[in-house]
Amino acid sequence: MVIQRLPAGGERGRVSSRKGDRQLLRPIRLFGDPVLRTPAEPVTDFDAELRNLVRDLTQTMLEAPGVGLAAPQIGVGLRVFTYHVDDEPGHLVNPVLALEGEEETDDEGCLSLPGLQFPTPRAPRVVATGFNMYGDPVTIEGSELLARCVQHETDHLNGILFIDRLDSKQRKLAMKAIREAEWSGGPIPEIRISPHSTQRIS
Repeated sequence: MVIQRLPAGGERGRVSSRKGDRQLLRPIRLFGDPVLRTPAEPVTDFDAELRNLVRDLTQTMLEAPGVGLAAPQIGVGLRVFTYHVDDEPGHLVNPVLALEGEEETDDEGCLSLPGLQFPTPRAPRVVATGFNMYGDPVTIEGSELLARCVQHETDHLNGILFIDRLDSKQRKLAMKAIREAEWSGGPIPEIRISPHSTQRIS
């Protein structure tokens, strides 16, 4: 997830953003890549490979820069995401969310749709349970940007993009912007409306 506008990436399927002399550790998959529409599998092995994945996600997210990054965005179909909100880094494995409050709309963007932002409805508060990379239980409680970030990244794990949450008018504007984006190429897949509720989960 990203809030500020980002420069367009290079070739389709990757973003070659630089920060100083450094490049992104892992290529970020762009809209149209099937991995972004494929629900991720639960993590079952809390091993060195998972810890390396969390490290790669974290470094790539910070270099992009963004406030969150999900494993499918670097082509890994596992239920893992990282975040960096209010200077607090973190990650969550196999998240389960409980949403609280009436939805609020604010601008939202995505590293997989670089340079685009649209007003997106989200629950204002979230309680997320899951595990850290060592298999220890974790609970994240947050509001405002953290709540939005956690919902955005968990959507990625379910094959959902933030543009799926837009109303019809904003969705049409989003599709036009995607077609005109420098990084866009090839036929644009049809956007499906999310079957997942964005309302309160009790």
